[in-house]
Amino acid sequence: MKALRFGRAAAVISVAALALTACGSDNATGEPAPGNGSAAPSEMGAAVSGTLTGIGASSQNSAMEAWRAGFQSLNPDAMVQYSPDGSGAGRKAFLSGGAQFAGSDAYLSEEELTSAMEVCGPDGAIDIPAYISPIAIAFNVGDISGLNLDAPTIAQIFKGEITTWNDPAIADQNEGVDLPDTPITVVHRSDESGTTENFTEYLAAAAPEDWTDEASGTWPTAYQSENAKGTSGVVQTVTTTDGAITYADASAVGSLGKALVKVGEEYTELSPEAAARAVDVATPVADRSENDLALDLQRDTTESGAYPVVLISYHVYCTTYDNQETVDLVKAFGSYVVSEDGQAEAEASAGSAPLSETLREQAQAAIDSIEVAS
Repeated sequence: MKALRFGRAAAVISVAALALTACGSDNATGEPAPGNGSAAPSEMGAAVSGTLTGIGASSQNSAMEAWRAGFQSLNPDAMVQYSPDGSGAGRKAFLSGGAQFAGSDAYLSEEELTSAMEVCGPDGAIDIPAYISPIAIAFNVGDISGLNLDAPTIAQIFKGEITTWNDPAIADQNEGVDLPDTPITVVHRSDESGTTENFTEYLAAAAPEDWTDEASGTWPTAYQSENAKGTSGVVQTVTTTDGAITYADASAVGSLGKALVKVGEEYTELSPEAAARAVDVATPVADRSENDLALDLQRDTTESGAYPVVLISYHVYCTTYDNQETVDLVKAFGSYVVSEDGQAEAEASAGSAPLSETLREQAQAAIDSIEVAS
């Protein structure tokens, strides 16, 4: 096995250089709040120490700030560093040994699972669901706060085939709405993005006749328009561009208008509950290890109340690390994130949907399986 490069390396990073601005958790002890069923930050019962480094999805950033603050209040000698450089960058850094975990809006591919064996050992890495959120189809069209859109219309907008906001395809679904003749400016991610992969996966499944491209973390070159890096970049561009539209984690879009997506015969408004319902009908990815919890979403679902433009954002961990201190730190942080307290912190800060009890239990069991390399 290739020598692990991130086990002890984090310990030499300057604490001053990694100083975080974060508030404390309401529960400032090392024990779970009584009666809430949440896991203690450290399964060993004692606070952990050291520096944990992660890189990845910008969609998780608001939740990550809350997780870091809560975890560090329970473990004052521990520090979590997270750089929201995008899902693709996070997986690449993790697979090269440059981070101890990755945040990713897409689970590891088969090729990436094989690569993970080089840095994580023969059992490779595992995908643990950490954050569930709707992807908003967000727009800046005067004072319009919501529009009904079906999947074919969304696909045609993002392909550049529908070019003005008063196009009949939009108007027919929004009787009584005074739609302007403002040109539509599509804004997409310039970086490799799990949000892009989730969004294009939805388009390919729900509007296959209109969106014939395969799902990808990179925006199709045939449909280039405006672009910006990261979640904050696309949201900022749309906010300052009259008539613009994008796709972004719902927690980040602020006061922009948001589409209600047609599911079956109904238009479904995005919400944590609607996102959670979409995850409830997801299926485990085939041919994965017992502790890999990658899920395939049913993007063309007709389930009432489900919002299928949703992302499941994962934390990707090695199954083994090269020393006990790193294992303890990874397991403690991972346990906090999937605990009731951790999920409540994410919901409060980012509006995400908490993991179901069953999924939390599965995630905790997978985290418990992480061990020191033999």
